[in-house]
Amino acid sequence: MNLNKLLFLLYFSICLNANSQNLDGYKLWLNYDKIEDPQLASDYSNLVRSIYLSNSSDILKNAQNELGRAIPRLLEKNGSYTATIQPENTLIIELFEKLPSDLRLQLENDFRTTNDEGFLIKTISYKSNPVTVISAKKDIGILYGVFRLLHLMQTHQKLTTIDLIDSPKVKLRMLDHWDNLDRTVERGYAGFSLWNWQKLPGYIDQRYIDYARANASIGINATVLTNVNANALILNPMYLDKVEALATIFRSYGIQVYLTARFSAPIELGNLKTADPLDPDVQNWWKNKAAEIYKRIPDFGGFLVKANSEGQPGPQNYGRNHVDGANMMATALEPYGGIVIWRAFVYSEHDDTDRAKQAYDEFLPYDGKFMDNVLVQVKNGPIDFQPREPFHPLFGAMKQTPLVIEFQITQEYLGFSTHLVFLPKLFEEVLDADTFQKGKGSTVSKVIDGSLYGNTLTGMAGVANIGTDLNWTGHPFAQANWYGFGRLAWNPYLSAETIAEEWLKATYSSEKAFVEPLKKMMITSREAVVNYMTPLGLHHIFDTGHHYGPGPWVDDLGRPDWNPVYYHNADYNGIGFDRTPTGSNATEQYAKELETIYNDTRKIPEKYLLWFHHLPWDYKLKNGIDLWDGLALKYQEGVNQVKDMITTWKNAKPYLTEGQFKEINMLLQIQLKEAEWWRDACLLYFQTFSQRPLPKGVDKPAHTLAYYRSLKFPFAPGIRPQWD
Repeated sequence: MNLNKLLFLLYFSICLNANSQNLDGYKLWLNYDKIEDPQLASDYSNLVRSIYLSNSSDILKNAQNELGRAIPRLLEKNGSYTATIQPENTLIIELFEKLPSDLRLQLENDFRTTNDEGFLIKTISYKSNPVTVISAKKDIGILYGVFRLLHLMQTHQKLTTIDLIDSPKVKLRMLDHWDNLDRTVERGYAGFSLWNWQKLPGYIDQRYIDYARANASIGINATVLTNVNANALILNPMYLDKVEALATIFRSYGIQVYLTARFSAPIELGNLKTADPLDPDVQNWWKNKAAEIYKRIPDFGGFLVKANSEGQPGPQNYGRNHVDGANMMATALEPYGGIVIWRAFVYSEHDDTDRAKQAYDEFLPYDGKFMDNVLVQVKNGPIDFQPREPFHPLFGAMKQTPLVIEFQITQEYLGFSTHLVFLPKLFEEVLDADTFQKGKGSTVSKVIDGSLYGNTLTGMAGVANIGTDLNWTGHPFAQANWYGFGRLAWNPYLSAETIAEEWLKATYSSEKAFVEPLKKMMITSREAVVNYMTPLGLHHIFDTGHHYGPGPWVDDLGRPDWNPVYYHNADYNGIGFDRTPTGSNATEQYAKELETIYNDTRKIPEKYLLWFHHLPWDYKLKNGIDLWDGLALKYQEGVNQVKDMITTWKNAKPYLTEGQFKEINMLLQIQLKEAEWWRDACLLYFQTFSQRPLPKGVDKPAHTLAYYRSLKFPFAPGIRPQWD
């Protein structure tokens, strides 16, 4: 057993200093509020008495700092405290020498079950005193263990008999920042980019440190600093100086830095005439660039690449393919242990195939042809981060290529930062989906953690919802989506209910009367937004460009698959996209078991009905109601669910500060207004085809269809910049 990686024993007197900002929302789920229960506080005090550190690496110093920030606040102790440093670990060695052999053997066996980022937390008896031990193979495991112990204390868990062994199931747990060098954030709804490039590298904002702390607390170990619609300037020496400064901060929290690489960088920065991946000069340029980066940042993670998608340059510009491009970059990074993450989000204006099919058709033939240090990053669904999509058919189908699943934490299609939508419920739905590619139980989560096909290089990426807003994410409950992504990246088998409860207790209150109704509200919030935006399998009916509000009538954009009418196909005969053999036959991209279910309207889950079928307005749903009435009632149900959320929040007021209550209450009122807008605008438009009255129970629209179609939002946040 590697005793040098045993962090601390907790048993004599509290140490370390507290230094915490008391700003609403800024501290995220790391509040460390005083534990009011006297018995629980006493139990913790008996366990947390002295802290012994085995060495003073930067990562362990951060573990020490976190303990100093948290413990005095949780237990409200006074005075000045310092850690006891035990460089030789003499006390820990003494402890293990005097333990009964069976207990020592058990601890050693438990220790061996952890991976390099895992940890164990145990309370054992030593000289008739309870001793809590955190152990790990690497320093980063100690830091993760410290954060987990503090979370358990925050959420009032019993520690007197704790016996916890935990390791991440996914290797690469990454945030993708769609941040531009001018500090705008594409699809960002929480202010400007955190990265103040103008002041870097000389000025280190405290936010960079607190960002790293928050990520480490939930096990996120990688960050992509720049937009996938990449700017080549990030790779020039002036910007690499700035990236190096951020990498130095993040390293001490176990976080690797990645950059997006613009495929045409050899032309834009290297003055070459081509970016052809098979050109020797281009290959040498990337090799030299990799050497330059690793000289500055030895633990640089690698490149994330968006190529030949939505106008971005790529290998197809030169008659080459994705394998040629990805492997060329992977060759440059391979000597340093770097990896290439190649996005599979591709669709072409020259291909009139159903857009939902194009990534599968383009990438499946490349399965097994990428180098070992290449990951293919696939969005969770086959279209584009919709409120609900079936899982992407590439999951499970690519058997020889490790895939990163890409979730969108920022709410581009889910009401921005004004709508309360708990996204771990969406993430869970996708991860739990069965691909049937190796029989029943071949879930997407098993694809992602590598267990289905034996992949060792695994990953989960989340498009970040983080900006310069005081509370980081715009909406206070949007913090739960950042938190929940991290927890699911660590363990894709966690339930959304567990995550909601963890976050509520750490952020607000552990009182059951508060947690239970709020947890229910969070769990139903995602279904509410599906109902009032895109029920029964509708998708991509958002207004153009900014994706703010409904635009099912939009039909004049530059290519068919940018228009909402392409996706809902509403006409006098009915509504929905036929993806069965009588239509685009996208169902054939799934395993036979699913293909059979999706093709059959009697078997398909109705949440996907209009995703795969174009059906008449009088089609009978499973409850016997006509499709038109059922669609209208779903829109109304979504509005009613938001009203229920408002009531739940008002009932929670006794557990909140006045500021906390007011902020979310105002946001919920906006959400209700916009839910009604979605319901009224969509139903009025679809009614022009159905020619049917609204059923009983559906509120009369507040305005005319002409009014809703006239609404324009030229300055909606998060719009993609115009690229040259």
